[in-house]
Amino acid sequence: MMTKQNSLRYLLMLFLLPLAQHAFSFAPGMPVELQCEHLIRPIGIDAPNPRFSWKMNDPRQGARQLAYRIVVGRDSAGLVSGKETVWASGKLASASNLVSYQGKALEAFTKYYWLVETWDKDGKAASATSSFEMGMLKSANWKGTWISDSQDPNTKPAPYFRKVFAAEKKIASARAYVACGGLYELYLNGRKVGNHRLDPMYTRFDRRTLYVTYDVTSQLQTGKNAVGVLLGNGWYNHQSTAVWDFHKAPWRNRPTFCLDIRITYADGSTETVSSGRDWKTALSPVIFNSIYTAEHYDARQEQLGWNIVNFDDSKWRGVIPRSAPSDNIVAQALHPVRNVETVPARSMNKINDTAYVFDLGRNISGVSQIRVSGKAGTVIRLKHTERLYANGRVDMSNIDQHYRPTDDKDPFQTDIFILSGNGEESFMPHFNYKGFQYIEVTADQPVQLSQQSITGYFMHSDVPVLGKVSSANPTIDKIWFAANNSYLSNFFGYPTDCPQREKNGWTGDAHIAVETGLYNFDGITVYEKWLADHRDEQQPNGVLPSIIPTDGWGYEWGNGPDWTSTIAIIPWNIYKYYGDSKILADNYSNMKRYVDHITDIAPSGLTEWGLGDWVPVSTKPPVEFTSSVYYFVDATILAKTAKLLNKPEDAQQYAALADKIKAAFNQKYLNTGTSSYGTGLQTELSMPLYWGLVPEDQKAKIAANLAKKVQEANNHIDVGLLGTKAILNALSENGYADLAYKVAAQETYPSWGWWIVNGATTLYENWRIDAKNDISLNHIMFGEVGAWLYKGLGGIFTDEQQPGFRNVILRPNFVTGLDHFEASHEGPYGKIVSSWKKNGNAVTYEVTVPPNSTATVYFPLNGRQKAYAGGKVAGEKTQLQAGKYAFEIR
Repeated sequence: MMTKQNSLRYLLMLFLLPLAQHAFSFAPGMPVELQCEHLIRPIGIDAPNPRFSWKMNDPRQGARQLAYRIVVGRDSAGLVSGKETVWASGKLASASNLVSYQGKALEAFTKYYWLVETWDKDGKAASATSSFEMGMLKSANWKGTWISDSQDPNTKPAPYFRKVFAAEKKIASARAYVACGGLYELYLNGRKVGNHRLDPMYTRFDRRTLYVTYDVTSQLQTGKNAVGVLLGNGWYNHQSTAVWDFHKAPWRNRPTFCLDIRITYADGSTETVSSGRDWKTALSPVIFNSIYTAEHYDARQEQLGWNIVNFDDSKWRGVIPRSAPSDNIVAQALHPVRNVETVPARSMNKINDTAYVFDLGRNISGVSQIRVSGKAGTVIRLKHTERLYANGRVDMSNIDQHYRPTDDKDPFQTDIFILSGNGEESFMPHFNYKGFQYIEVTADQPVQLSQQSITGYFMHSDVPVLGKVSSANPTIDKIWFAANNSYLSNFFGYPTDCPQREKNGWTGDAHIAVETGLYNFDGITVYEKWLADHRDEQQPNGVLPSIIPTDGWGYEWGNGPDWTSTIAIIPWNIYKYYGDSKILADNYSNMKRYVDHITDIAPSGLTEWGLGDWVPVSTKPPVEFTSSVYYFVDATILAKTAKLLNKPEDAQQYAALADKIKAAFNQKYLNTGTSSYGTGLQTELSMPLYWGLVPEDQKAKIAANLAKKVQEANNHIDVGLLGTKAILNALSENGYADLAYKVAAQETYPSWGWWIVNGATTLYENWRIDAKNDISLNHIMFGEVGAWLYKGLGGIFTDEQQPGFRNVILRPNFVTGLDHFEASHEGPYGKIVSSWKKNGNAVTYEVTVPPNSTATVYFPLNGRQKAYAGGKVAGEKTQLQAGKYAFEIR
């Protein structure tokens, strides 16, 4: 029974919770930012043992958590009273803030509440509550039938579907569950449900199909309701043709969907409204849609009110049942794609009465929206590009070279909008996105446009921002901004290489940029989904394709350890940054099969399987060199993972394999007499240093030779994709931080800053801005520089022994030529800040260590310098508890 005291405590807790969830300062030690499966109050999840996580809101010095307890139940009030609980952990003496559910089996469609109570450093308790809701859990719980309007994948117009149903009783809550082969938009009573774009995310459709859950309580009404669905092709029915043979995908078919709307009434009864034979269908005004190229819309074919109750659908026809794309239908539990940012046109150039060019002022991924008036039948074309010709018209030549159109009906990145003539009209694509900065609008009849006629929308997976960098050098800040722009432009439920020419999940680009992503954004949910894509695509012998997901292309070219090491590198980095080992456990057998395959084909310890240092400035090591380094990296990660997962025999086996690879590599490529690798290229010297293959007695000499090589290049890089991951880190982590900064801050060719001073707002694919090929202007593959800013200047590192920033490693570098630098990162325990500023010959260094964590600081002291805190000398290596600190180095 709930006592009066407990009842008051619970009501107080409910009142305070919204404040706690937004981390406003009140009771020290209060748990805040409660998450389940790394999401806030998720609905429709399938995880049988969901993960709970939280932070402490405690700014006090030395703040820590002595113990916690978790209670999970169906009744929010029962969390205090003990009624209807399904798990109570009991009080556990632990600092852990990431805990998996260990109670009774969770039930489908059920909302659960959970309470976490923590005890702070003084033994005082504080608690907070949140909730999560289970989804289908298993395919047998679906009531709906998979339906479509045909089985012809060549039909161009997108189909509408609708049904009217009655909800005769008072509605307490309602959820819509939608699974789809293709893309969809869901409507209830004339309004679009939710603000997601491009649901569901791209998977290998014949092996795993995603469904999405929406809370539709507020959009239903007692009495009659209308549900409508608009289907798009997406990657399921690729009608455009390009070199990757998307149009030949083994799963390709006309889009199809399955829908259940589960209504819970106030009296406790439930009713499910489902897709089935009683639905009706018609073709929509979306007369063509391609995720790869563009969308065409004929406003003359609009059927106003098609998704409301009183619409006359007597001319619509019946639907056809279809088989599900796969038997594996699972929840899409991740941050969705949205129109995240509105980007108004910065300028407009009127060419004539039928042609206008708009400039957004920055390169983005996403769509444009036009508002225009004109005569019925006027054809408007919106051509999206990254460049302009000298005459001011848009230039598509750098991004359409892999497109293989069969006619002129599907122009690349060119939306077509046919006006209805009914006053001002607007159009924005439903099922497409592009990479662009410029939009050329042409019409077959004169139209009047203004700068406000076009608006851009930056679309990407809407991952929360975790990091920030600021410095005294505007070029460095712009490089950081450009790296983030390119990272987000290539995050659409899976990491891609570029948002225009390909939209492919190139594995090499992704593992190079993963730390840039993790320092800046909360991407774990997307990466967990993408590693499931890896499991779907892996062949029985362990081979992975170079692009994931894929229709089958990429098993024969572009893969190898230098690219498809994503199977090891991504999970290991997620573990380091989040302290969450689930992704390692989920992919362990896949990592083993992958490494074992390389061992089978390369018994000597060296492998030539791979692409090599892609798009280098001028020099490139042998593929065997770079691929063997990544083979070593994979074996090393596998050995560490085996140890972590308590597999001692595997740990021993793969540690021995890593030693074998290292020995073979050094025997062939290391010249101990000259302290050099290979022919002494920048990539050849930096990769072994960064990835840990250099013998201890050779490190300083190799680092010195690397520095000399860079200085011979006038402090510029001469590397490709793989070299960029290593070079700045190899320098700054081996005593040459000043030189690394000079390289990073360069503004002449070849450098990141060279792009910036030439107007870049994203990272490019080629160091040469006048290259004839490989010159996408929004590529993430050279994006490690964004992570290096946190590491090489801010000095913020994870600690493998205490991952998830349980202990923060701080190795700042107060580099010559930069007066101020600050990096912050919101880790699993809270905000980490590393900030330094020069004052004459002294440096002020300020640090924030989150509650319930610690930090180890390594001061870069030169000569007679010492670090002082509160007038007292601090050691060159100093251990800190949680809190804020200020040091002076002089």
